[in-house]
Amino acid sequence: MSENRLPPIVAYGPLYPYLKQELERRFTVHAVAADADLSALPADVREARALVSFGSVGAPAAIMDALPKLEMIGLFSVGYDKVDVDHARTNGIRVTNTPDVLTDDVADLAVGLLYATVRNIAANDRMVRAGDWARGVKPALSGRVTGSRIGILGLGRIGRAIAKRLEPVAGEILYHNRREAADAPYRYVSDGLDFAQQSDVIIVATSGGPEAAKLVDAAMLDALGPDGVIVNISRGRVIDEDALVAALADKRIAGAGLDVFVNEPQVPEALFAMDHVVLQPHQGSATVHTRKAMADLVLANLDAHFAGQPLLTPVV
Repeated sequence: MSENRLPPIVAYGPLYPYLKQELERRFTVHAVAADADLSALPADVREARALVSFGSVGAPAAIMDALPKLEMIGLFSVGYDKVDVDHARTNGIRVTNTPDVLTDDVADLAVGLLYATVRNIAANDRMVRAGDWARGVKPALSGRVTGSRIGILGLGRIGRAIAKRLEPVAGEILYHNRREAADAPYRYVSDGLDFAQQSDVIIVATSGGPEAAKLVDAAMLDALGPDGVIVNISRGRVIDEDALVAALADKRIAGAGLDVFVNEPQVPEALFAMDHVVLQPHQGSATVHTRKAMADLVLANLDAHFAGQPLLTPVV
């Protein structure tokens, strides 16, 4: 490879336009679709030294093996559950993500989903637009957020930001983690079922790794109870989706605000007709400001790697 040639990288799946533009200024970019036949990659693509992808695409072992000179994976997300981290570690491939820069926007959406769900905002909007209010239909009374016992499932960066926003209105904030956080000013509940039973609202903010799959199951939803509401801005897999749909259909919980789903962009159709459910198309970090900041962090990690400097936000 000529010394003047830009380092080759793979853009795996679709990328944010600003990020794609900036990558093309710095590197020789080869676009590879997420469903591409990896056995047929051209020789120049197989020279790639880095890979960039959305967190929803990630980097399975197969794409790493298809790129024998791969040194680094730059994720445009906080979550890295779709990266085979063990395979990357075994093969000496570094992995970076984009923490912190999206914390505030994800926390804002969590709070917005909480109010939208508890106060029937989306359902009432549909009612007004359909002309039902003008025809004399009376909207149902809603619950209230103020004074609620708000349970945070996963008191990491985002969980803490959510809790901080809700401190002024919550009756109490409690949390459930794998272990107690020594510096947390909120009440820790070690048992998941006990945590759910004591919460009026559960906001799921835990990391979405394999160990968190179906952490919220039918038993936890039943413990939350018929007046309880759940909000998920983490990963769809953290909640047993079939159990959630059943609990909502049977009114065994009062409602749900969901930004994430198991098989995105596919959403269980049963949810569409439920007025006590608020749905979002995975928009937690989807603000102009944050998406640019995430892209800049991906670029900074790549620049550091190719300059032989420490990575800014290493996962592996």
